Amino acid sequence: MKAASMNAHPSLVIGQPVEIPDAAAEPEAMVRFESISKTYPAYRGKPGVDALQGIDFAIARGSITGVIGRSGAGKSSLVRLINGLEKPTTGRVVVDNKDISALTGRELRLAQRSIGMIFQHFNLLSSRTAADNIALPLEIAGWSKADIKARVAELLDLVGIADKHDRYPSELSGGQKQRVGIARALATRPSVLLSDEATSALDPQTTRAILDLLANINRELGVTIVLITHEMSVVRQLAKEVFVLDAGHVVESGHVADIFTHPKHPITQSFLAEVTGDSLPVSLASRIVQEPGSHAVIRVQVRGAGAGDTLIARLARELGLDVSLLSARIDEIGGQHVGSLVLGIPLGISGGEGATTRTLAWLSQYQFPAERLGYVA
Repeated sequence: MKAASMNAHPSLVIGQPVEIPDAAAEPEAMVRFESISKTYPAYRGKPGVDALQGIDFAIARGSITGVIGRSGAGKSSLVRLINGLEKPTTGRVVVDNKDISALTGRELRLAQRSIGMIFQHFNLLSSRTAADNIALPLEIAGWSKADIKARVAELLDLVGIADKHDRYPSELSGGQKQRVGIARALATRPSVLLSDEATSALDPQTTRAILDLLANINRELGVTIVLITHEMSVVRQLAKEVFVLDAGHVVESGHVADIFTHPKHPITQSFLAEVTGDSLPVSLASRIVQEPGSHAVIRVQVRGAGAGDTLIARLARELGLDVSLLSARIDEIGGQHVGSLVLGIPLGISGGEGATTRTLAWLSQYQFPAERLGYVA
C-alpha cells in the first residue's frame, strides 16, 4: 500500500495562508531508503519471509524521527539495514551520503562507527564498570588511553551519571544502565543514533527522563535520532516525523501532529487509540444519546496555539451560532499544539439539523477533522 501523504494543514489556524514548500529548501537526508525490499529465504523447513517491501523514504539530517509498528512489522529488519548488519534484497540504503548497503570489510566497519545503537535491554558487559563499558568501542577503534579517559568522563557527564564511573551494571538502576548505553552509543561521535525500543523496559517516569536526555543530545550534538518503537507515546513525546510500518510496508507517514489529528490507516488509528486520551469526561459521556435533543455533539481536532478559541469565535460570527464548549483537551505534540474540542451545536426549537449540517460543512471547508458523537438534552 502506498504511504499516505500527510501534508500540513495550514488552514487549521484560520486565516493562515497556504504555503507551497520550496523543494530546494527541503532538509538534507541523513538516511535514505531507495526501493528497498528484504526477503529472508526459507530455512529448515520454514517458509521465506518478505520482511520489507517497497520502502522509499528519507530521514532528515539532525531530526528526531519515529518508526513505529507492531511486532513483525519489519522494524528490526529496517534497523539492521541502516547499520549495515543486513543487506537489502533490492534497493539501496544511503547513510550520510554513503551507500552502506554496498560496503564490505573495513569500509563497512568504519561507516558503522558513525552509527550508534541503543538497545532495549542495555547490552552492557557485567564484568565491566560503567566507564569501561563506555570505553569499549573506543578501545576497538584504537584510541589512546588518555583520549579514552577524557572522552569517557565527558560522556558520563553528558548523560548525568558522572558519579557512577566505577559502578558495575548490577549496581545500577534500569535508567542508569540505559544512560550508560546511550553514552557508549555516542562514544565514537556518530552522526546517527538508532534507538531500538530503548525505553520499553523502563517505567514511565524513567522513560520520560531518558526521552528528555535524547532530546537534549539532539539539540546539543545535532545527532540524527531514529526511534524504533511500538509505543506511540514515545513518538508523541520526542519525534517530529513518524513512519508507520505494517507487514513490511510504510502505510502512513508525516508530521506527528498531522498523524495525531487525522490518522488515515487503521493500524495508525489503533496505535493512537492507546494514547490520545480522547475518551470523554464521564459526566459528558453519560449524557450523550443517539436520539435528537437540544444540541448536536461534535468532536473537532484543531492545531496551533489559540486555534480552539479562534474556531469557536469564527463559528459564532460567520454562522451566527451560539456554540457551547462541552469539553476540551490540548496537548503539545511534535512541537505543535494539538487539541480535541467537543462542541454543542443548537438544533433550534424545531429540532432541525440545519445548523449541524452548516457547521460540519464549514469545518470541512477549513479542513478541520470532525465527527458527530450524538446529542445532549
